[in-house]
Amino acid sequence: MNAKHKSLLEIHISVLLFGLSGLFGKLIVLPPMMIVFGRVVFASIFLYLLLRYRKKEIRLERPADYGYMAVIGFLLAIHWSTFFLSIQISTVAIGLLTFSTFPVFVTFLEPFFFKEKIVTADIAVALITFLGVVLVVPEFEMGNQLTQGALWGGISGFSYALLSMMNRKYAGKYSGTVIAFYEQFIAAVLLLPFLFWYKPLVQPADIALLVILGIVFTGVAHSLFINGLKNIRTQTAGIISSAEPVYGIISAAVLLHEIPSLRELAGGCIILGAVLYSTVRSK
Repeated sequence: MNAKHKSLLEIHISVLLFGLSGLFGKLIVLPPMMIVFGRVVFASIFLYLLLRYRKKEIRLERPADYGYMAVIGFLLAIHWSTFFLSIQISTVAIGLLTFSTFPVFVTFLEPFFFKEKIVTADIAVALITFLGVVLVVPEFEMGNQLTQGALWGGISGFSYALLSMMNRKYAGKYSGTVIAFYEQFIAAVLLLPFLFWYKPLVQPADIALLVILGIVFTGVAHSLFINGLKNIRTQTAGIISSAEPVYGIISAAVLLHEIPSLRELAGGCIILGAVLYSTVRSK
């Protein structure tokens, strides 16, 4: 297997792992913040050991950069907490599909972060994506759990868009693994007080699942994705990433028996189509 094929395989495996991570919102019987806390604790430990093993510099160049990383860690905590909350109160399909709208948020956030112009095609993509969300949500009533799940999924997508913008700003200065380590570690520190607030009764099975989620589905998946970018264009990786909700929905149907309705599938196809177009066009 040549280097390019190996990198392509790494990207596909990482996207598959990212897509399957949504299942843990249903499998782990803990509040969303506690799931995220366990995830970032084990992920940060794994990434720290990985950086030490590779003898990479962990310290940041400027004191101000630590404050910037704190903001990124805060956004990561919000993103994953709202993501798992969306899945817990609705379905894996709704959580993944509404989160997948984040590239549209990126389109409208980029002009503020990088002084880029919004064109008519971007507005059209946003409207089409909104149509897909309308189809995914059965009824717009706040008392409906599926509606609440879609709302939290949208918030998760928006916070991830902000996170992506800030990561892009520092991507050329620090390696992806270093940024990921600080994201996970700071998120763990910020979520630590909620451990004493919730005082969850953690079962051994939950701990095992959190270890797997943090190491395999976060640390390993992130490392594979970054490593795959060495020989694969970012555009190609972005297109492959559009399959993340597809993997999640199929696995939820097989393992959790969550069968999406025809309306959800139609809305999902519209959302993913718009996201795919936006990804290709932006590159």
